[in-house]
Amino acid sequence: MIQELIVTTQNAAGVPHLAPMGVHVHGDEIHILPFRPSTTLANLLETKSAVLNYCDDVRIFAGCLTGRRDWILNGLVLDGALAHSELQLVRIIDDDTRPTLICKILNTVNHAPFMGFNRAQFAVLEAAILVSRLHMLPLEKIDSEIAYLKIGLDKTAGERELEAWLCLMDVIETFKRENSK
Repeated sequence: MIQELIVTTQNAAGVPHLAPMGVHVHGDEIHILPFRPSTTLANLLETKSAVLNYCDDVRIFAGCLTGRRDWILNGLVLDGALAHSELQLVRIIDDDTRPTLICKILNTVNHAPFMGFNRAQFAVLEAAILVSRLHMLPLEKIDSEIAYLKIGLDKTAGERELEAWLCLMDVIETFKRENSK
């Protein structure tokens, strides 16, 4: 199973980093597969720890991909996270492109109930994944996926989802302009 969440790490100097990521859950293990190079990978290798933040505020996912990383943290826990899990790196399956970092959960804390995602939140999460892969996917695929996702967004979005969506669409439009020259 893959869970979409925010991974927070820090380097040895204590500088935090947030990254939206799909982590793989395998029984009691969490597999994190960051691409090389990435701050998440460097920090996890350096400190051997991370925090998984389970949240339903899709603005955080969009913000991480559009440059807004100034969310409030209590240590490595996102303010407003519904729950969090503290991880320890236990082993690595190396790969030139995307190593697998196998972690164990040290502690999980629930802060608030998860009330479920609406279709607009799902649309923003999927659009965020597309934005993270702009350099790898054909523009035609991105355009067709965005057109489909917009149907659910238009039917169910609230202010948070619209704010996140617009940030992601700005990134896509900028990418298109910069790559059409």
